[in-house]
Amino acid sequence: MAEEADRELRMSARITFDFTGTRALITGGTSGIGHATAVLLRDARADVTITGTRAGGEDYDTDLSGMTYAQLVLTDPASINILAGRFDTLDVLVNNAGANFPGGLDESAPDGFDASVALNLNGPYRLTVALRRALKASTATGGASVVNLASMSALRAVTIVPGYSAAKAGTIALTRLLAVKWAKDGIRVNAVAPGTIDTPMTAPMNAVPTIVDSEVAHIPLGRFGTVDEVAPAIAFLCTAQSSYTSGALFVVDGASDCV
Repeated sequence: MAEEADRELRMSARITFDFTGTRALITGGTSGIGHATAVLLRDARADVTITGTRAGGEDYDTDLSGMTYAQLVLTDPASINILAGRFDTLDVLVNNAGANFPGGLDESAPDGFDASVALNLNGPYRLTVALRRALKASTATGGASVVNLASMSALRAVTIVPGYSAAKAGTIALTRLLAVKWAKDGIRVNAVAPGTIDTPMTAPMNAVPTIVDSEVAHIPLGRFGTVDEVAPAIAFLCTAQSSYTSGALFVVDGASDCV
């Protein structure tokens, strides 16, 4: 009986977070990894602002209660500047928004490649730089934290999305560059690289079982990840306990980078 109780205790091990007083901005927070991260921070008492491309939060079916919604079009510098102007102080920035095949374009064609890089690399960089002053003004223990969403497609060839892969490789390089450049400002910059995660962005694969089987074959843990397995990694990089971590790439991929 004692053995069974001990096993139950081990199985229930969980990390809890307290983000009381933390002001956070999560781009693309209306679905997928962004929404899971926003909910985690909201439930941990952070003041959370999320972004989406639609005019208002009511235009989404997702539960956005307890969060502030702001429209953001990452390919529009004016939209980026309007959003950045809302913040005098910012403790956490999660650059999550992005997509592959922007506008349905083929990323192997130059126009599709350009569009993907503009959305997934240039836009987040422009937003991060626009928020530098607000991040520098943070009084959070350990300094402000920027977490960029990279991808395992930056580390292994995914030939169907060359623009997205190149953008995410650039994200990793920029993470390291800004971590060094902004250290004197008390701003930490890290990246999380998810593997294949079950999100609306990867959902189309489910219609083609051979693609799913091929992806799973590259994952030693034998399954896709969930958003609730990525969000805590992002959250940890925004805590005081990670205050000596900057310029790092945190891989959450079921060990697929090991094969």
